[in-house]
Amino acid sequence: MKTLNNIILRILATFVIGALGTIGAASIFGIDVWKAAAVAGLLATMDVIAELSRFYVADGKLTNIEINEAFSKATKTEGDKK
Repeated sequence: MKTLNNIILRILATFVIGALGTIGAASIFGIDVWKAAAVAGLLATMDVIAELSRFYVADGKLTNIEINEAFSKATKTEGDKK
Protein backbone atom coordinates (compact mmCIF):
# COMPACT_ATOMS: atom_id res chain seq x y z
CA MET A 1 0.00 0.00 0.00
CA LYS A 2 2.90 2.33 0.74
CA THR A 3 4.25 1.81 -2.79
CA LEU A 4 0.84 2.54 -4.32
CA ASN A 5 0.53 5.78 -2.34
CA ASN A 6 4.03 6.75 -3.45
CA ILE A 7 3.15 6.12 -7.10
CA ILE A 8 -0.13 8.05 -6.90
CA LEU A 9 1.49 11.08 -5.26
CA ARG A 10 4.32 11.07 -7.76
CA ILE A 11 1.85 10.86 -10.65
CA LEU A 12 0.06 13.92 -9.24
CA ALA A 13 3.38 15.73 -9.01
CA THR A 14 4.16 14.76 -12.60
CA PHE A 15 0.79 16.22 -13.65
CA VAL A 16 1.68 19.51 -11.96
CA ILE A 17 5.12 19.61 -13.60
CA GLY A 18 3.59 19.03 -17.03
CA ALA A 19 0.77 21.49 -16.52
CA LEU A 20 2.85 24.36 -15.20
CA GLY A 21 5.15 24.26 -18.19
CA THR A 22 2.34 25.21 -20.59
CA ILE A 23 0.60 28.05 -18.81
CA GLY A 24 2.66 30.81 -20.43
CA ALA A 25 2.58 29.26 -23.89
CA ALA A 26 -1.19 28.82 -23.78
CA SER A 27 -1.80 32.50 -23.28
CA ILE A 28 0.46 33.38 -26.22
CA PHE A 29 -1.57 31.20 -28.59
CA GLY A 30 -4.99 32.14 -27.24
CA ILE A 31 -5.76 28.72 -25.76
CA ASP A 32 -7.65 28.56 -22.48
CA VAL A 33 -4.99 28.15 -19.83
CA TRP A 34 -6.86 25.45 -17.93
CA LYS A 35 -7.36 23.39 -21.10
CA ALA A 36 -3.70 23.59 -22.07
CA ALA A 37 -2.60 22.75 -18.53
CA ALA A 38 -5.00 19.80 -18.34
CA VAL A 39 -3.82 18.34 -21.64
CA ALA A 40 -0.14 18.81 -20.79
CA GLY A 41 -0.61 17.31 -17.34
CA LEU A 42 -2.44 14.31 -18.75
CA LEU A 43 0.24 13.73 -21.36
CA ALA A 44 2.96 13.85 -18.71
CA THR A 45 1.14 11.37 -16.48
CA MET A 46 0.40 9.05 -19.40
CA ASP A 47 4.13 8.89 -20.16
CA VAL A 48 4.77 7.70 -16.60
CA ILE A 49 1.90 5.24 -16.60
CA ALA A 50 3.05 3.80 -19.94
CA GLU A 51 6.60 3.38 -18.64
CA LEU A 52 5.37 1.71 -15.43
CA SER A 53 3.22 -0.61 -17.56
CA ARG A 54 6.22 -1.58 -19.69
CA PHE A 55 8.20 -2.50 -16.60
CA TYR A 56 5.27 -4.44 -15.12
CA VAL A 57 4.58 -6.39 -18.31
CA ALA A 58 8.24 -7.44 -18.54
CA ASP A 59 8.19 -9.54 -15.36
CA GLY A 60 4.88 -9.03 -13.55
CA LYS A 61 6.27 -6.83 -10.80
CA LEU A 62 7.53 -3.32 -10.17
CA THR A 63 10.71 -2.76 -8.21
CA ASN A 64 11.63 0.53 -6.57
CA ILE A 65 14.38 0.93 -9.15
CA GLU A 66 11.87 0.54 -12.00
CA ILE A 67 9.46 2.99 -10.38
CA ASN A 68 12.20 5.56 -9.88
CA GLU A 69 13.40 5.10 -13.45
CA ALA A 70 9.90 5.61 -14.87
CA PHE A 71 9.47 8.86 -12.98
CA SER A 72 12.97 10.13 -13.67
CA LYS A 73 12.43 9.71 -17.43
CA ALA A 74 9.17 11.64 -17.30
CA THR A 75 10.48 14.59 -15.31
CA LYS A 76 13.65 15.27 -17.28
CA THR A 77 13.75 18.36 -19.45
CA GLU A 78 14.99 18.26 -23.04
CA GLY A 79 18.36 19.58 -21.87
CA ASP A 80 18.67 16.74 -19.33
CA LYS A 81 17.94 14.06 -21.96
CA LYS A 82 20.99 14.84 -24.10
